[in-house]
Amino acid sequence: MPGSPYTDLDRPPLDARRLSRALTAPAGPWRRLELVAETGSTNADVAAAARAGEPAGLVLVAERQTAGRGRRGRGWESPARAGIATSVLLRPGTPEPDRDWPAAPPAGYGWLSLLAGVALAEAVSRLAELDAALKWPNDLLLDGRKVAGILAEAVPAGGPGEPPAVVLGIGLNVTLRAGELPEPAAGGPPPTSLALAGAAATDRDPLLRALLRGLATWYDRWRVAGGDVEASGLRTAYLRRCGTLGRPVRVLLPAGAELVGTAGTVDADGRLVVTGPDGAEHAVAAGDVLHLR
Repeated sequence: MPGSPYTDLDRPPLDARRLSRALTAPAGPWRRLELVAETGSTNADVAAAARAGEPAGLVLVAERQTAGRGRRGRGWESPARAGIATSVLLRPGTPEPDRDWPAAPPAGYGWLSLLAGVALAEAVSRLAELDAALKWPNDLLLDGRKVAGILAEAVPAGGPGEPPAVVLGIGLNVTLRAGELPEPAAGGPPPTSLALAGAAATDRDPLLRALLRGLATWYDRWRVAGGDVEASGLRTAYLRRCGTLGRPVRVLLPAGAELVGTAGTVDADGRLVVTGPDGAEHAVAAGDVLHLR
């Protein structure tokens, strides 16, 4: 039947009711899961919900995203049911005593995109049986090729003194074919998909479940620790997965300057520490990182 989601048997649709039953529970952070056939940007939709007063725990999943956004406003889209496009709403500055979650300080919110990267890398490594590595700050690589991106956005509070909400968006290429891959950013890694990389599993349902459960686990650890990345184990887990460390890199800084050196570590504030040719260390809070050969 023309227009049916079942016309491409390699790309079956997700089942909202099954996912919701599996992922929303009183003990976990996901309160409501919404699945839509198509949207412009899941991040934009969840940000709008946050501004309208939506409580934390919303998960929005789109079968097709037509105007997804990456860093520096880069566009991102994929064919219907060929990937995972999801955004979640977090309110880390709101204490939740019933979960033993104190308020996390806003200075630590930058770690949330790195937290999502750890959860995504673990899910892909376990289910797809591929060696997934994180490129600081927000890309997932398979053999040097980009298979996923993460975008964290703060949403200003509605009232004075209220902490901002955070929207975490994740886009994962699952069954994209060679001719469907997006154009890479200038100087950035070439794209790929799980299918093209030879993944052991490309069923989006268990991949999405594993991702959201892993994200819930790491978020709970981070919240219980009051946003402390050392006490929660988050920094150790990120360093173990980060493929940027130890490599020569060129960092394109937001103001237009460049920094060339060797990536040494990611500090407690989530900044990439780069040692320049003169031996001086530079802590980079934001920038596009290019891995050099």
